[in-house]
Amino acid sequence: MTAFELTRLLPADHFARALREDVRGGLTADPKWLPPKWFYDSRGSELFEEITRLPEYYPTRAERAILTARAGEIAAATAARTVVELGSGSSEKTRFLLDGLHALGTLESYVPVDVSESALQEAGEQLVKEYPELSVHGVVSDFTASLDLPHAVNSPKLVAFLGGTLGNLLPAERAVFLSALRAELAPGDSLLLGTDLVKDPAVLVAAYDDSAGVTAEFNKNVLTVVNRELDATFDPEAFDHVAHWDAEQEWIEMRLRSREDQSVKIPGLDLAVHFAAGEELRTEISAKFRRERVERELSAAGFALTHWWTDPEGRFGLSLAQPIG
Repeated sequence: MTAFELTRLLPADHFARALREDVRGGLTADPKWLPPKWFYDSRGSELFEEITRLPEYYPTRAERAILTARAGEIAAATAARTVVELGSGSSEKTRFLLDGLHALGTLESYVPVDVSESALQEAGEQLVKEYPELSVHGVVSDFTASLDLPHAVNSPKLVAFLGGTLGNLLPAERAVFLSALRAELAPGDSLLLGTDLVKDPAVLVAAYDDSAGVTAEFNKNVLTVVNRELDATFDPEAFDHVAHWDAEQEWIEMRLRSREDQSVKIPGLDLAVHFAAGEELRTEISAKFRRERVERELSAAGFALTHWWTDPEGRFGLSLAQPIG
């Protein structure tokens, strides 16, 4: 059996420093914001897993349906020896790709990249049991800050960026990210990209404002994280969860709306922040795409779109692209 290997590319103080910078920058901005990566402490990760099972939250099911139906085609089109997955988490959906490439006979290694060492450890140890001949090399890294793909891997490689996470980046951030990713790929490599698609706003809003209130708890969890890590005095119950569809930008915004005039102290930053009644703090954008936009953004970054798949209801898109030149 192949052993699971782990490489840490983040300094020990990375998260503490990044949180301080994000909280100071976001809460002193106008309008206020916090990045969505701070949802995901252990409780936040549990809540998100619960969200993916909610009836209103279709993206996970829709993407899984595409992977189930198309894994063989993806394998045949890429003949990848290595799968590199950005934001791998539990690596659950990745198994469709691994199975497809294993059946094709090309698969040699899997490189999951994630900020969570515990998630990598758990998934990696399970995968080497399920795939005894597979080399699994986890990389602890924040790909949104620095894209350090391991170079000692067998080509051709398939980089998978699933779950619609690309939509959490602003357009300018997406352009930088995709260009940096293109620079990491060689001729013959491929990118598999998951993107949620534009659809009925009522369906979109419901996916981010479920009737059971799980997404509301998930959204407010970012305040709990700031309280714990920076000794802040946020009262999560003094904020309402808001999911707003921006038709012009074609994205969902998750926000926290202050119920009253209030001041929050953040001793860890020697900072006090005032919220007016009704003032909103943006915690996430989730851009929704049309095929034309995906193809245009990939092309601008140096990729050619070669395959495009959706689930039967056309809710989610999975695109396969290769570097140009």
